[in-house]
Amino acid sequence: MDKHNLTVVNEFILMGITDIPELQAPLFGFLLIVYMLSVVGNLGLIILTKIDSRLQTPMYFFLRHLAFTDLGYSTAVGPKMLANFVVDQHIISYNWCATQLTVFGIFITSEIFILSAMAYDRYVAICNPLLYTIIMSQRACQVLVAIPYLYSVFLTLLAVTKMFTSSFCGYNIIKYFYCDTRPLIYLLCSYTEDIKLIILIFSAFNLISSLLIVLVSYILILVAVLKMNSAEGRYKAFSTCGSHLTVITVFYSTLFFMYVHPKSSHSLDVDKMASLFYTLIIPMLNPVIYSLRNKEVKNALCRTWKILHGIVFIAD
Repeated sequence: MDKHNLTVVNEFILMGITDIPELQAPLFGFLLIVYMLSVVGNLGLIILTKIDSRLQTPMYFFLRHLAFTDLGYSTAVGPKMLANFVVDQHIISYNWCATQLTVFGIFITSEIFILSAMAYDRYVAICNPLLYTIIMSQRACQVLVAIPYLYSVFLTLLAVTKMFTSSFCGYNIIKYFYCDTRPLIYLLCSYTEDIKLIILIFSAFNLISSLLIVLVSYILILVAVLKMNSAEGRYKAFSTCGSHLTVITVFYSTLFFMYVHPKSSHSLDVDKMASLFYTLIIPMLNPVIYSLRNKEVKNALCRTWKILHGIVFIAD
């Protein structure tokens, strides 16, 4: 790359997931199904937790926002990625690239801390059940989701503004399937160490702080559960955490793999697969996990289905 070539960049070319022709059609079909399931599942959870009176609790309030963030960052990436399978030129404009990176960053950062808030909610429910409704009041829940949203907006706008007010070289090929910070940094001609430092510091802070909240919450939960005399009580306590534990295990495992796996000649392909997993597969899995492992959600689905069936029957 010629660092002195300061040609104004007004569009980027996304290389996509693979350049193997035989894989294009199967991948498109698979990812289209995954994205559609993600949209239906997360929209369904948002609507269900909003309209069902028995799901008006802090746990489902956070679940609704988890589904909202899943839907947000998967939609920031999914439609453009799918469109690139069926068009010849994989072009994304300069402004749309900045927009995609901003929307994705806001929702993925928010999700990290919403998962932490859900862990804290489970800690209060199990360790302080008598004070649960007081501690996890509606106001407290709103604050616990408002702070992540505001923080993620500030952080993402800081990084994106810093990046897109810098100079890009004439080279505009992004070796990825969406506009992400790491491939974009390599296209900058200007000094990038400050941008790298901002991203490194805040990425480390987000992962470590959120994971600490989760770990401390579950350590305290484990201690409280082990003190319970009733085996049935222990099982019931753990069962309320099962879905959340599954979600955070999959989510954090993928993120840590992204950042700590050894770099090699195949690291870009590995990064693409890991990114594909947490941008599309995880948003699809989360509503499935919460639906299959949660009796209250399944019961709410049954009640809603009966109501809808009754309305259709009356209309006929």
